[in-house]
Amino acid sequence: MTRTVTPWGPWEPAQLSDVAALFAVARVPWWIAGGYAVELAVGRRIRDHGDIDVLLLRRDQLTAQDVLPAWEWWAADPPGMLRPWRRGEALPCGVHDIWCRPGPGEPWRIQVMLDESDGDEWVSRRCEGVRRGVSGLGVRSADGVPYLAPEVQLYYKAEAPRPKDELDFAAVLPLLDPVQRNWLADALGEAYGAGHPWRPRLSAPLGGPV
Repeated sequence: MTRTVTPWGPWEPAQLSDVAALFAVARVPWWIAGGYAVELAVGRRIRDHGDIDVLLLRRDQLTAQDVLPAWEWWAADPPGMLRPWRRGEALPCGVHDIWCRPGPGEPWRIQVMLDESDGDEWVSRRCEGVRRGVSGLGVRSADGVPYLAPEVQLYYKAEAPRPKDELDFAAVLPLLDPVQRNWLADALGEAYGAGHPWRPRLSAPLGGPV
């Protein structure tokens, strides 16, 4: 387990199996996101993780309070700061991240991220033109854990890729089929511009150099 120190206390990410068990009772869609989603897609460990992310649609945000009733929840509001998230409070569109820990003085264990939707469509908070059906936003691992589709996760990592994002992209790219590659290339162009450096690599022949 990786321990990361932040100005608001240390992070010790919960085990993936524990997070899946906690959210298994949810009656709304949810997905493991971030680096763990990439590892679920490739089927192996790639690197260490400073946190573990769960994605919810904003309309379902109170599910986080329901499945973690005895925990503390803190909203990144404004971004870059934390404040307590009150029970039953609806967080506005500018707030995307919630840090959760079992109690005062304990390490942060789970980050909940909120994303937008329009009816049956997921809508990227970074570009409203990037959409897809909620039912196609994720896939399930062999043991039934829902996780964000790899092309969608890479889309989010592509805004300003860090070394770990480049590592994740290189690990996932050989596994993407033409439909996934085309979706990601189009999404990158729509949100970040036609010159995004990942786009040429997505058009390389399958099995060729990346």
